[in-house]
Amino acid sequence: MMTGEQERGGRLAPGIGLLAVAVALLFSAGLVWLATRQMGAVAGFVGGALVLGASALMLGRGAGAAPDAEPGEPDWAVTVAAIEGDAAVAIVDRAGRLVCANGAFEAGFGAWAPPALPFGDAAGALEDLARAAWRDGAASDRVAGPDGTRWRIEVVRAGRAESYLIWRLHALAASDPVAELCDHLAGKLGVVLGHAGFCAALVETDGTIRAANKVFAQRSGAEGMLAGRPFIGLLTQDEQDRIFWAHDVKHSVPLTLFYLPLVDPDGPDLADPQQSPSLMLLVDQGVGLGGSGEVSAAVPHLQALLGGLPLGLAMADRDGRLLFANAAFMRAAGREGGDMPTYPTDLVVREDKAALSDAVRRFGYGAATSGDVAVRLAAQPEDPVSLSLAGVRGLGEAAVLLGLTDTTEETRLKRQVAQATKMQAVGQLAGGVAHDFNNVLTAIIGTCDLMLLRHTPGDSDYDDIQQIRANSNRAASLTRQLLAFSRQQTLRPQVLQLPDIVSDITQMLRRLIGEKIRLEVSHDRDLGAVRADPTQVEQVIVNLVVNARDAMQEASRKVGGDGSGALMLATRRVPAADVRAMGSDILPIADYTALVVRDTGGGIPGDILGKIWEPFFTTKEQGRGTGLGLSTVYGIVKQSGGFIFADNVAAQDGVAAGARFTVYLPVHHGAVEAAARPLEEVSTWAGGGDILLVEDEDAVRVVAERALSRAGYQVTTASDGEEGVEAVMARRDSGAAMFDLVVSDVVMPAMDGPAMARAIRAVEPDLPVLFMSGYAEEQLRREIDIVNMYFIPKPFSVNQIAGKVAGVLAKKAGKKG
Repeated sequence: MMTGEQERGGRLAPGIGLLAVAVALLFSAGLVWLATRQMGAVAGFVGGALVLGASALMLGRGAGAAPDAEPGEPDWAVTVAAIEGDAAVAIVDRAGRLVCANGAFEAGFGAWAPPALPFGDAAGALEDLARAAWRDGAASDRVAGPDGTRWRIEVVRAGRAESYLIWRLHALAASDPVAELCDHLAGKLGVVLGHAGFCAALVETDGTIRAANKVFAQRSGAEGMLAGRPFIGLLTQDEQDRIFWAHDVKHSVPLTLFYLPLVDPDGPDLADPQQSPSLMLLVDQGVGLGGSGEVSAAVPHLQALLGGLPLGLAMADRDGRLLFANAAFMRAAGREGGDMPTYPTDLVVREDKAALSDAVRRFGYGAATSGDVAVRLAAQPEDPVSLSLAGVRGLGEAAVLLGLTDTTEETRLKRQVAQATKMQAVGQLAGGVAHDFNNVLTAIIGTCDLMLLRHTPGDSDYDDIQQIRANSNRAASLTRQLLAFSRQQTLRPQVLQLPDIVSDITQMLRRLIGEKIRLEVSHDRDLGAVRADPTQVEQVIVNLVVNARDAMQEASRKVGGDGSGALMLATRRVPAADVRAMGSDILPIADYTALVVRDTGGGIPGDILGKIWEPFFTTKEQGRGTGLGLSTVYGIVKQSGGFIFADNVAAQDGVAAGARFTVYLPVHHGAVEAAARPLEEVSTWAGGGDILLVEDEDAVRVVAERALSRAGYQVTTASDGEEGVEAVMARRDSGAAMFDLVVSDVVMPAMDGPAMARAIRAVEPDLPVLFMSGYAEEQLRREIDIVNMYFIPKPFSVNQIAGKVAGVLAKKAGKKG
């Protein structure tokens, strides 16, 4: 901004310049007249000078328009709007006059301008800041006001000609060092002190604890909150003035106390430290202090020596306090990544603490011997482990070496073997029960069929017989599920594509799960074909879907929902490279086609995840499930050469958490086989036949005999394999016609069915044999190497056995023809 004199001078300067130019022009013209004495020359000179002068004047005005233009006044309203904020901001000129300020400055200082602010004795500091800013361009400092408030002041030189100073004043909140120290003790500083062996506590002037680090809380033995407790009450003193922890005087080592009063060196409390809070530091005598303790020299070397070993090793003193533990020891104890406990007894369950404490004390004070003690770790309370202890000497207080082997992998393998053994035993039991039960059901169903032949619909007993038969068929389906679990059911594998199976039953699945559950189906491309029984694969999918539906409905009911959810059914291509990347110990490296069923039912609790495959295990209410659904799935998958896994999936991508079942079926790389067609049963066999029926179960033998007799066959019965062989030999010796067919059970006392069949084939090589059994046909064919052998599974109806026999005889007659 210009003053008045500078403005008038600027306006007069152009007039004086024009007068000087005119005088010079006249003077020059006179010189030209004196030299030439010709008016034409004078006129030409004056004209040329005027033209050049006019041109120069025009160019000068164009080039100097900007400098000659009068600058406008600054718009301070815009500046005020720009500097509004929490900090107080003021702008002053070189004369120290306040030209602009924001609202915070006016609220705090009114119309005062630096350096004349009401800062009392600190006004001189503001003057020094102003001089430094004019000289150096910027300056800053912290200044205290008369009321004790501290300010951080920044001064910057600015403007076109740097003729202004911008002052920024920031009020500093009063700090509380004691409160900050409390936070540090509860944080990283407390952890660092604890690792160094220091128990730290902040004590108020009245002797109560305000804050402490974690190690202090552990070593003091105090339960609950430490804040407000008397500090001196946690300690005790003996006759030699040594300090101990009061809760465990007998087993604790003497302590060294460091007392640090928190006195402000610039404050008024310097003369009386007892009126300020104190930081109390407690450390065991001789540890890390360079004193007498041999341990301070020995333990670091041992820690460096044993720290990197893969063996779990730790060192304790004679009083049972852990001096150090390497990473392998902490990992084996289930405390990987955590703080080292104070005592070894902190690692075991409560019942084993006393035994371990006595063992450590015995090896610490006795002879330098070694031994083991069985303990249960707190991290694995159900699996006892062996903890090795050895007394060592010559290392100061380091007196007991502890060894613990990491048995995590071994324990996992043991559990897997135990689970596999249990599943195998249960499978054998289930197969045996199903086989015996099938014999009973065969008799019941056959008897019902025979009774129905004597009754017609409308009779008083007809409906009752039908009810008995229906329940028997239901029981037969349960036995088939048991056989599926034990992998002893009859399968008819075909080469098929899983997406085709899923597509065939999708509509049925939608009806099963209801309208409130959303079904999402997806398939990968280039899926490999698998070899499996399509009917059994459908059974697997249906069982998994029904299980997922029940899980989602149960989870929704617990939270008061409407039973809604989402069910994802997918087929995935799993090449061998992906299997190798899994690193699975169970799944062999090969190409697989996977079937994935995932629900949003919340998942399977970890304690029952390993039991879900067991038969008759269910979490449903009584009467709502048999516990055979997943066991059937397991058996079908394993019998088909596949693998099945169950796990829990966390919530992701908007999909709620739930359980996931993944079935891996090996890709079939061979030629596509024609579907195995069962032997066609001929219900009307006009040729008749002579049948030898061998069955050790009387009820089954009676039913089968009556069924075949009613179908027009001549039946000879035998109760075991030896009688069957004798009947064949009697026919042969008598010269009578040989039997057309032998129908025999497989499992019989003394001589079983296969042994009988081999004995008969020794004399009658072409005699066909039809085996009846509750076991799987594939299993029997692997165990019985007999040609011209046929099979009918139990239980069967009267029509089924008659039709099967007719089919075998028809095939025999066709071969002869």
